[in-house]
Amino acid sequence: MLKNPVTSEDHIQGGKNAPVTLVEYGDYECPYCGQAYPIIKQIQKRYGDKLRFVFRNFPLTEVHPMALPAAEVAEYAGAEGQFWKMHDLIYENQSNLSVELLVSLSETLKLSSEKLEEALTNHTFEPKIQSDFMGGVKSGVNGTPTLYINGERYSGPVEYQVLCEVIDRVLV
Repeated sequence: MLKNPVTSEDHIQGGKNAPVTLVEYGDYECPYCGQAYPIIKQIQKRYGDKLRFVFRNFPLTEVHPMALPAAEVAEYAGAEGQFWKMHDLIYENQSNLSVELLVSLSETLKLSSEKLEEALTNHTFEPKIQSDFMGGVKSGVNGTPTLYINGERYSGPVEYQVLCEVIDRVLV
């Protein structure tokens, strides 16, 4: 069960009053999250305004050293109104994750590299990331990606057809 309800503090795509809310706790360096990324994109395309997608950070820093810097860069982009563009760019370039790549991606979005460097140095967005992480821990997240559909933990495979079947049952 999802312990922290979706709020305006979350990163949300899709209809505000959508009948289905899909929450992902993800890690930008996790290969399984990287595999889930295009599947979730397909699901968003299929369901349109019937689906509200929420991404929450759950960086597994002990095994993914670039997960936290990537989350910080995504949150920095979010503060500049470009979270989803950065989110997509990070996953689309996941195999090459490095600080240099993250800086380059921010420059692609015309974000200030000076402000980014300051945010990374001061860990400006760590409290938001930590809040996402702790909310995940309270909800029983122990790996990534972990999905919740309308507040209920989804334990099945992160496969397009299977997820569509579950969402279709929710929509009936």
